[in-house]
Amino acid sequence: MDKSNKELFWDATIEEVKKGYVENDDSYKCIICEEIFTKGRIYEIESCLYDAKKTTEMHIKDKHSSVIEYLLGMNSSFTGISDVQRELLMLMAEGLCDKDMASKLGVAQSTVRNHRYKLREKEKQARLFLAIMDLISKDTKKKINKVDKDILCDPHKTATTIDDRYNITDKERNTIIKTYMDETGAIKTYPSKEKKKIIILKEVVKNFSKVKIYSEKEINRILKRIYEDYASLRRALVEYGFIERSNDCSGYWVKE
Repeated sequence: MDKSNKELFWDATIEEVKKGYVENDDSYKCIICEEIFTKGRIYEIESCLYDAKKTTEMHIKDKHSSVIEYLLGMNSSFTGISDVQRELLMLMAEGLCDKDMASKLGVAQSTVRNHRYKLREKEKQARLFLAIMDLISKDTKKKINKVDKDILCDPHKTATTIDDRYNITDKERNTIIKTYMDETGAIKTYPSKEKKKIIILKEVVKNFSKVKIYSEKEINRILKRIYEDYASLRRALVEYGFIERSNDCSGYWVKE
């Protein structure tokens, strides 16, 4: 089982986030689902041939709609954007004018203008904040996620609620995994504390492919090998935003 705790998404630069992929020496990799497209390989899509870069761009559009839609759909704890602001930004992305946006949202044009002002202020604050953090990182040769000799872990980008439960270091994570899981990846004891649960669940979800939809029978079979109370484990994976399921519970998949 892959023990890596890093999500490509959180280490991507602003430009890479905007594109939706990172470029390596031999491949392109989607930062949302981490699917890899090999340089030099020709991909056939609907009887047409494309190189790896074009295939990556088409993959993002076809599978994830667009980067802007994905980002705006993320937990507001990550984006700092309210539900109203999210709606407004989506309409802006569609190219609507203020009058049409006001009509769509059922508000006055002056309300749209006020939101524009607030978003502009947020944009300026974000730019200055990034500049400050970059300067601190360069001047001290230490990034904000470094704690003495340890590193703070990033929460999974599909987390349903972001709070102190995610204030976890790599050392804490490794200690908890060794305490609660055996060398095969099976759970010896399921923790009661929330922080520990999150760490264990993040390991458990690595047993599932990101490109497959599982039936309830399939997901139960995999989880049963990890922990005897597989039903509780399945519910927790959904509750904490690691796994998503259809309304009728007929399909389960890794949340992206």
